[in-house]
Amino acid sequence: MSAYIGEVIGTMLLIILGDGVVANVVLGKTKGNSAGWIVITTGWALAVFVAVMVTGTISGAHLNPAVTVGLAVAGSFSWGQVPGYIIAQLVGAFLGAVIVWLAYYQHWAATPDPGSKLAVFSTGPAIRNTVWNLVTEIIGTFMLVFGVLGIRGAVMGTEAIDLGALGALPVAFLVWGIGLSLGGPTGYAINPARDLGPRIAHFLLPIPGKGGSDWGYSWIPVVGPIVGGIIGALLWGILGW
Repeated sequence: MSAYIGEVIGTMLLIILGDGVVANVVLGKTKGNSAGWIVITTGWALAVFVAVMVTGTISGAHLNPAVTVGLAVAGSFSWGQVPGYIIAQLVGAFLGAVIVWLAYYQHWAATPDPGSKLAVFSTGPAIRNTVWNLVTEIIGTFMLVFGVLGIRGAVMGTEAIDLGALGALPVAFLVWGIGLSLGGPTGYAINPARDLGPRIAHFLLPIPGKGGSDWGYSWIPVVGPIVGGIIGALLWGILGW
């Protein structure tokens, strides 16, 4: 049970700091308004670092269904634990989004654009194209899972153990690199829980002038990362590293 609680807490911390930096940049009348993409990607990298450091030794700090499924495909994680981990990650992401909503409570009404409000909670494409948006998320999450498997091997040797706190810094740099290099087209969800949990929060919370939650797009940051994670794990297995 402690592992599942660790995933809830870890994913909640990830979203508090990750969605929090987006809120600081895109919402009206904040101290960080219009700070730009570099600040957002750096904030997300730091969010990963903190979340993995706090929960790495408790749950392995997957914090992401794509990572959980990828590790299971690679034979490094029990399939029996996969559903519980994914549920815990979704719950944590939802709770984290609610906390961000509370932290920026005064700034929702100060932001006229509904798209900016949604962007705090979930990702969206710069140019909407179903096929290419999906491809981008697959590639980004392939890089994430393939990289995580490599980091596990480099930091912890060949033992079949979960990603722990020692891997926090390289994983943070990995996510930072993905955001800077591949985040432009879709906002690099690379994590179904990171997108879906907060999107549900956006749908449910009383945010003034929020508009729709873009459910028509919502499957892409879920399916794309899962597919990309599986491909990354399969390639890792084929290479035999």
